[in-house]
Amino acid sequence: MKKFLLFGLLILFIGTIVAFALKKDEPSFENPKAHYKEYCAGCHGEQLKSFVNRKWIYGNSWNEVFASIKEGYPDDGMPAYDTAFTDQQIGELTDYILNGIESITQEYFDDDFDLSGIIESEEMKFEVEEVVGNLGVPWGLAFLPNGDMLITERSGKFHRYRAGEKLHAIRGVPEVAARGQGGLMDVELHPNFSENKWIYLSYSKPKGNEQTTAILRAKLENDRLIDQKVILEAAPYSSRRIHFGSRLEFDRSGYLFLSVGDRGRRDQNPQSLDNHCGKIHRVHDDGSIPEDNPFVNTSGAVGSIYSYGHRNPQGLARNPATGQIWAHEHGPRGGDEVNLIQKGKNYGWPVISYGINYSGTQFTNITEKEGMMQPELYWVPSIAACGLTFVHGDRYPAWKGDLLAGSLRFQYIARLKMENNKIVGEEKLVSNIGRVRDIKMGHDGLIYFTVEGPGRVFRIVPAP
Repeated sequence: MKKFLLFGLLILFIGTIVAFALKKDEPSFENPKAHYKEYCAGCHGEQLKSFVNRKWIYGNSWNEVFASIKEGYPDDGMPAYDTAFTDQQIGELTDYILNGIESITQEYFDDDFDLSGIIESEEMKFEVEEVVGNLGVPWGLAFLPNGDMLITERSGKFHRYRAGEKLHAIRGVPEVAARGQGGLMDVELHPNFSENKWIYLSYSKPKGNEQTTAILRAKLENDRLIDQKVILEAAPYSSRRIHFGSRLEFDRSGYLFLSVGDRGRRDQNPQSLDNHCGKIHRVHDDGSIPEDNPFVNTSGAVGSIYSYGHRNPQGLARNPATGQIWAHEHGPRGGDEVNLIQKGKNYGWPVISYGINYSGTQFTNITEKEGMMQPELYWVPSIAACGLTFVHGDRYPAWKGDLLAGSLRFQYIARLKMENNKIVGEEKLVSNIGRVRDIKMGHDGLIYFTVEGPGRVFRIVPAP
């Protein structure tokens, strides 16, 4: 009997040791679904949305999906996860992706947001109306003096929309490198468009296998772009197809502000003044350099630079009350920022950040440093901020003066409550409607925004 008891205790002891060892080696997430949500959902959608149309860039076999996760495609913004996951975990994640999309169709997501009925926010009620549908990835919005809407698509299509009519194609669009995150992006009208017809486009300009952020000025006449001139061509070109920035905004004095992302070269570009990347620039309406720009007399510096140390700013907005330019930018995994842009200031990327690498590792252990600006607001986890505008006019009295920011990852519009030029609170206004790309105030005083997945334009209408 004593032998059996000793044998049982020995088995129990061995089992405890094995269980402890297994527990020690357990991944930080319970299953591949949790891994996907933590690491992948920011770009691909929490419910595998980017795979719904089966448009596989790198192949859809098990081995190809496995290799995409393990080795990544850094030039296209897909990081490698070989240090974050074991091969077994990558295999489980591959199975989850391939099996999880089998029963999911686009109709599943089309029914995800109910457009009927009144939505009640903290301070007012509103409805959401679809204005334009059947788009690809609508990137930028602008409004002509007569109320017609201009819509850019990342694929290179450029549309004019008038209520009650079909989309009108605008001809003469420059060649764009619609690869990765690049393509035809923002659109902005000259402040005196009624007189001069000038329009501005940002796009990824190709040169061989490389591309860069470029700004085109042209006249819009009879749905055609004429008198075209590239007024800024960011240097250097790169084979990487990420972080183009590309937002455009005029200030009160008629200067054009524009953003250029770091192009995926965080250690080379944002902190160096000898290139355009990871910066916000200020130029005259013809692209020439203002004499009072902060670095025009700095040896080796690019004269158009207004601020630096940015990652990928995809929102620019002028505060109508103060005239100041605000921006938001993508952090990595965590650390999306909203910043008040000030002349000659360094916004810290990548020396300081509230984010970490996509793989979960750190690239900096500090969030503050003397001489570097702190954000007015930051998000952890990242919301993938895109599109930015101030609410003005009388249609939304409770929101007047507030800042609206779109989220690609979580598919909502954030209302950033403003008091005395400071962000004092946040409210989610619209959720689960699609990846929000741009937000603009129309001439009718209403808020318009674009989403992808599928591509549509909506507007927010105050309830009676």
